[in-house]
Amino acid sequence: MPSTLEQLSPTRVKLTVEIPFADLKPHLDKAYKEIAEQVTIPGFRKGKVPAAVIDQRFGRGVVLQEAINEALPDAYQNAVVESNIKPMGQPDVDVTKLEDNELIEFTAEVDVRPEFELPELSSVEATVEKVETGEEAVDERIELLRQRFATNTVVDRPAKDGDVLSISLVASQNGEPLADATAEDVTYKIGDGNGMLEGLDEAVIGLSAGETKTFTSTLVGGAFRGQEAEIEVTVTKVQEQELPAVDDEFAQLVSEFDTVAEMREDLSKAVAQQGEAEQLADARDKVLEAIIAKTEFEVPEKLLSAELEARRQQIERQLANGGLSVEDYLETAEEEDAETPEEFWAAIDERSEQAVRAQIVLDKYADDNSLDVSQQELTELIFRKAQENRTTPQDEINHMMEHNHMGDWMQEIRRGKALAAMCLAATVKDSEGNVVEFPQPTSDEVDQIQQIVEQAEKSAADVAGESVVAADEPEEAPVEEAAEEPKAAKKKAAPKKKAAAKTEGE
Repeated sequence: MPSTLEQLSPTRVKLTVEIPFADLKPHLDKAYKEIAEQVTIPGFRKGKVPAAVIDQRFGRGVVLQEAINEALPDAYQNAVVESNIKPMGQPDVDVTKLEDNELIEFTAEVDVRPEFELPELSSVEATVEKVETGEEAVDERIELLRQRFATNTVVDRPAKDGDVLSISLVASQNGEPLADATAEDVTYKIGDGNGMLEGLDEAVIGLSAGETKTFTSTLVGGAFRGQEAEIEVTVTKVQEQELPAVDDEFAQLVSEFDTVAEMREDLSKAVAQQGEAEQLADARDKVLEAIIAKTEFEVPEKLLSAELEARRQQIERQLANGGLSVEDYLETAEEEDAETPEEFWAAIDERSEQAVRAQIVLDKYADDNSLDVSQQELTELIFRKAQENRTTPQDEINHMMEHNHMGDWMQEIRRGKALAAMCLAATVKDSEGNVVEFPQPTSDEVDQIQQIVEQAEKSAADVAGESVVAADEPEEAPVEEAAEEPKAAKKKAAPKKKAAAKTEGE
C-alpha cells in the first residue's frame, strides 16, 4: 500500500495513500453482504441479493463509499507507521481518486509532533522553597483544633474582639433597600478575617444584642457586587468564645494520643510530610518548566487553537454557572494578577500553551526512552482513581471502557513516568542550597502497592476481563480531547472524511 509524505510545515504533514483494489475487495464484499441482509427485493431471499442487483438498485458508488470507509482507518494507520510520524489529533481526509476496479487514492492532512532535541537533563537546575517544619506550623494546627472544640456562651455586654455574634444585614443605596443584599441570622466571629464586608468588625465592636449601626462598604456578592452601599447591621446575640486549654485532656479529646507532647510530635511529623509533599510537587513543576525553557519547537497551530478555545469555553461555563462575568471574577479574585479581561485571557492562553508544550516534551522523552505501560501500572491508576473519587475499581473501569479513556489514561501514566525520570536526572535544591532528593518507594510501600494491585486486578477481571491489559506499545493519544471515533475505526483512530467517494465520470 504505497504512500508519500509531504511536509506542509514543521508541525503539519500531508499523506497521500493509494489503496490497490485487491486490498479493497474484502471490504467491498462485506459491504455487499451487509446491504443484502438489510434490504428486501422481490424474487430474492434476504442476504442473497446479487451484487449486480444492488448496484442497479442503489448504485455502485454507495457500496464503494461503505467499503472505503471501512478501509480508510487501517490504510491511514499503516501510512502513519510507514512514515514514522507522530500524529497529534484527528486527520482531515479527502478521497482524491477512485478508479473502479483499479485503485483508490486519498490524502490525510494532520498535525504532527515537531522535531526537536531535549536538553541534557543533568544540566537542568531548579530551586524550590525550603520545607518549613518549625513550631509555628504546629501551633497553627493546634489553634485550629482549639477553634473546632471551643464553647460559646451568651453574654449580656457589648461585643469585643474574638466574640461570636448573630447578626442581620440590610444594604441600601439612596435610602432604598437592595433586595439581593440582605441576610438574617448570620454567625460572625469578630477578627476572624473572613472578608465578609470591609468595616464590619469596626461597626459591630461595642454593640450589644438588639443594637444597630450603619456604615458604608463595598458589596462583595450578588447583583450589586463591587458597588458601594450603606450597610445596616443589627446584633441579635453576643457570645463569648472560650478555647480549651492545651493539656493532656485536650490531646486525648482531639487525637489518639495521651499527652500533649505525643500529639505535638505527631503533628510535627504531619507538617513535615505535607511540606515535603508540597516541595516535591513544586520541584516537579519547576523541573518541567526549566526543560521547556531549554527547548525550542513550534506548537502545532491547529492543535493549539483547539486547546485555547476549549480552555476558554470551560472557564466561561464555570463563570456562568456561578453567575459571574470575567469582570466580576477579577474584582473578587485576590489570587489573580490580571486587572482587565484582556490580561486575564492572555494569561490563560499562555498557561494553555505551556501545558501543550509540557505534554509534547513528556511524550518526546517517553518515546525516546521507550517507556511503556504495564498492566500493573494501569491497575494502580484505576485503584487510585477509585480512592480519589470514592468509587469502586469496577466503576472506574466501566467509565474507562464506556468513554474510551484507556489510551488517555495510559498516556497519563507514561507522562508521569517521564517526568519522574527527568526529575531524578535534574538537580533540584531548596532556597538554602540543600539538594532535594526524590524518594524511591520503600519495601513496605512496594508490598502495599502489590496488595492494592491484587485487589484491583480481581475487580478488573470481574468487569473487563482481559480488556484492561495494556499493549506493549501504547496508543499515541493526542494532546487535545479526541473526537468520538466512527464505527469503522473500531480500535484504531478513524480519519475524518471531507468528501464522499465518487466514481470517475459521475
